[in-house]
Amino acid sequence: MYNSSELNESVRRALDLYSQSLIKVAFAYLKNIADAEEVAQDVFLTYLQKRPVFESSEHEKAWLIRTTINKSKNMLKAGWFKSRNPVPEDLSYLPSEESEVLQAVLSLDKKYRIPIHLHYYEGYSIQEIAELLNAKPATVGTWLARGRLLLKETIGGLENEEISI
Repeated sequence: MYNSSELNESVRRALDLYSQSLIKVAFAYLKNIADAEEVAQDVFLTYLQKRPVFESSEHEKAWLIRTTINKSKNMLKAGWFKSRNPVPEDLSYLPSEESEVLQAVLSLDKKYRIPIHLHYYEGYSIQEIAELLNAKPATVGTWLARGRLLLKETIGGLENEEISI
């Protein structure tokens, strides 16, 4: 169990290391940066309240991502979230090619979008994604393959089989 100063230091370190990744994971679900930031903030509040003890930094990051996924799903289920008309995110700050790929990824169904984000943007293996999403590795592999095919169709004109994300 942490004492107060160890817990504060642990949360500060986790904030520095993982906050941007958690915002990106939440954004992949919610498609809105303000909502994604709110979820990430809520995850760190949960960290402070529950005071989990981790075996390693990988275990800590996996717990944070799993909690982010759960809180994002909960937000998507909320009645107020379903009934609102969100303002589309402005991606004009990205180079046009990068913006096009990100828009294509965000347009995918959640079952393809989330594994693609975790694999290409966060660097997780199929096995790790399977554990995070409580799915079988073969299923995750199928989602990635189908997601890549959909991206290839959406973006079009790519010579090679792999899409650089």
